[in-house]
This record gives sequence, structure tokens and C-alpha cells, in this order.
Amino acid sequence: MTRSVPEARRGARSVLTEWRIPTDAAEAIELIVSELATNAVRHARVLDRFFEVALTYDGQKAVEVEVSDASPRLPEPQVPHLDAESGRGLRLVAALAESWELRGRVIGKTVWARVLTQ
Repeated sequence: MTRSVPEARRGARSVLTEWRIPTDAAEAIELIVSELATNAVRHARVLDRFFEVALTYDGQKAVEVEVSDASPRLPEPQVPHLDAESGRGLRLVAALAESWELRGRVIGKTVWARVLTQ
């Protein structure tokens, strides 16, 4: 379980470095983790529950990112005003990932994204 967005980013960076993921892909993955973790903290907070971050590498060409939380509230891509300081996270995830989707869980949901590393 993760308690904070910076903790999630540091953990992702550490794992991606260990896996020797190329810099461009690693930066995209870190940004995806950060955006999804921020959404979990801002919009899906449930008392006494944390969010989870999981990274999976196939060893060749893709890393999968999963950020799970206990809230049943589903995220929706927004169309923010040009001056807005937030509301672009899911659109950013969609732009950086090869694919992404929402996955249901017994409690809450998971936002999944796949990033190509080559």
C-alpha cells in the first residue's frame, strides 16, 4: 500500500532503474504513476484505505502500470478550461500509454496502463 504520490514516484523510479528501462519510457511511466496516484489521492480517498501501485515488466518491450484504490467512483477524462491547473491527468495517461483502461475490483477499481519500452 502506498501513502503518498511522492512515495509512489520514488518507488516507480527505483524499480524502473533496476529494470534498466530506457529514459524516455521511464519518464513516461513515472508521469503516469504520478497522475494516477494523484487522482487516487484527490478523488478516490476512502477513510483508512491507501492506494496501491504495481508495475510489471515483460522483460522485453512493455511495462504495465496499475494504480488501485478502494473508491467505487470511476475517473472520467475531463475537458478543462485552458487556464485550469488540473483536469488533464487521464488525457495525459492516454497520450503516453499504448493503451489504458479501468478494471473493476471487489472493492474499488484499478486504472491500468501499458507503456512500450522500445
